[in-house]
Amino acid sequence: MSSTATKPGSDPARAIPILLDKHGPRLRALALRLCGNAADADDMVQNVFLQAFRKWHLFRGDADPGTWLYAIAARACRARTRRTGGPDRRVPAMSQLMPWTETTVMRIAASASGQENQAERNEAIASVQGAIVRLPEHLRLPLVLKDVLEMSVEDVAAALGLVENTVKTRLHRARLALRKIMTAKASHVPAAPPIYEKQVCLDLLKAKMDAMDRGGTPAGFRVPKAEVCDRCRAVFRELDLVQDACAQISEGDLPAPLRAAIKRAIDAGAGAASPTPSDSPRSARSPRHRTHASRSRPARS
Repeated sequence: MSSTATKPGSDPARAIPILLDKHGPRLRALALRLCGNAADADDMVQNVFLQAFRKWHLFRGDADPGTWLYAIAARACRARTRRTGGPDRRVPAMSQLMPWTETTVMRIAASASGQENQAERNEAIASVQGAIVRLPEHLRLPLVLKDVLEMSVEDVAAALGLVENTVKTRLHRARLALRKIMTAKASHVPAAPPIYEKQVCLDLLKAKMDAMDRGGTPAGFRVPKAEVCDRCRAVFRELDLVQDACAQISEGDLPAPLRAAIKRAIDAGAGAASPTPSDSPRSARSPRHRTHASRSRPARS
């Protein structure tokens, strides 16, 4: 029933609640990583579904309805960034993110498989998850869509209006930036010296990133053990930790007050206007806070 109800041309009053139940939790996980706090994330999710209700007649079925919703969220994030002064592109140059000048690796990355210190692993994952929201928007958005929501590179490119090679470049830079942040806070051991020329290691790193772009798991990146030095192997395990940290936040929850507010707005046919304060998840706040929230709420594109 749900597949028929969400086909192009179907009744939005039936389609959007189904999509809310199916994609709402993951959309909120996306919004939390893009906005950095629950209140703004809830505003973004509400905005996305009300836009989807109003614009359902524009959905042609060229992409999965979930991808269409994520594209709306991506545009809302970009609009929010423009209103706050434009994208922050401050991030170290790619040459500074590459691991070749480093003299240490993470202790858990150098440990034998299965013998990592679990507490150190948990700390590393937490540091990555906390750092995602601090990435500049042009890196954060493709990373969240690809590595958190597990969209394909093709779908990310379509959602962001970018060519696939640009998406890949930004993904690689974002992962390396998160790795740099993660390793800076971790316990270290001396790095093994490389056994190949730098270009060989660069080619292997590119192959590793390409495997991550395809959505492969760490086990899916197959290079004969003899062809990877201990140093590169440790770096790849650090990147696997970054990927694991992203995957662990892909599932979210949709708070009951937010779900109810969106459904009330849809039921009332309020997709063409902002919900009243009584419909908003923020309605329990003081009038002063509601006024501030209305100013900071993402504009509808």
